[in-house]
Amino acid sequence: MTDSELARLADLTASAVSDALDRLGIAGQCSGIMPLDRSFRLVGRAWTLRYGPAGHEPGSVGDYIDELGPGQVVVLDNQSRLDVTVWGDLLTTTASARGVAGTVIDGVCRDIGRSLELAYPIFSRGHWMRTGKDRVRVEQTGEPVAIGGVRVEPDDLLLGDADGLVAIPTARADEVIAAALEIERAEDAIREAVTRGASLSEARAAVGYHTLQRRSGS
Repeated sequence: MTDSELARLADLTASAVSDALDRLGIAGQCSGIMPLDRSFRLVGRAWTLRYGPAGHEPGSVGDYIDELGPGQVVVLDNQSRLDVTVWGDLLTTTASARGVAGTVIDGVCRDIGRSLELAYPIFSRGHWMRTGKDRVRVEQTGEPVAIGGVRVEPDDLLLGDADGLVAIPTARADEVIAAALEIERAEDAIREAVTRGASLSEARAAVGYHTLQRRSGS
């Protein structure tokens, strides 16, 4: 799934989008969700799933993966649990083969060697080996979830890089991307001015650096 919003987002950094979110008063910075490898970059639209404790009935993880494809990001809300994983080798292998854009977990994954081998981007709270089979169960799919304290709805845009993960509500995508592009252009101008010999304070003042992320009207 490729569209103009994803194409425009692919040229941006998480930092620029974070500043744009601040300017627009949108909470989209997913706290504590980081890439397994700094080289990982993720751009796509959210496909959401929320897990809960398995209880008396045995749970299941991963049966959904055969339905996903290019441009989609698997977004798994495991309620920040660090004691059981909801993603591993077989899911990574299948997702990579299907062209899935990446996986986001509010929780942990395992078998990270496969992710690194295939350069398949995973953003999570870390990794541990203990399986979630019979310990978690699917509560719902295709509904809003919480990732790093941020509400993520199906088809929201996600961008992840070495600095972390940001989520953009679909309805606000155009204005967030436009603001992020403006911020990146301003910072490019500052770098160019400094390279030509200007002081940092002069270069910042020329583009209004200190107000770039400030909320409109403040």
